Amino acid sequence: MTKLEEAIRLREAGRHAEAKTLLLDLVREEPLVPSNWYQCAWIHDAMGLEKEAAPFYAKALELGLADEERRGAWLGLGSTYRTLGEYESARTCFRQAIREYPEAREFQVFYAMTLYNLGEHAQAMELMLRQLGETSGDEGIASYKKAILFYADKLDRVWK
Repeated sequence: MTKLEEAIRLREAGRHAEAKTLLLDLVREEPLVPSNWYQCAWIHDAMGLEKEAAPFYAKALELGLADEERRGAWLGLGSTYRTLGEYESARTCFRQAIREYPEAREFQVFYAMTLYNLGEHAQAMELMLRQLGETSGDEGIASYKKAILFYADKLDRVWK
């Protein structure tokens, strides 16, 4: 088992402090391995250390993190910025993630939360309603899908 695999196993077992120590060592020993930075960010997030997590996410992305880890890092970084009140940074992250992964609906949802925080309530509601209407398996919502999608961008309109 590699050190990285061991750190992930420790995190999954809830042994966060041990995983963090191992991951910080890995980042120092192998600073050009993006997965080390990503997993280090993840453990900081898991420990409620969001402010410390953000630079690790950013470095992992800068180093060329790929595939599912890249997708996770964009979500982690944007979400972390949002929880820290760094809404413009979060907006930038989610816009980039949406460009890279247009089919990944989770980015739309987190982007909508960010728009809400920025006071852009109409756009936030539109995004959320579209996600709800397009993905819900709930029978009642599905039966009103057409109406939900129609009104998603017309919430302020009054018909007389």
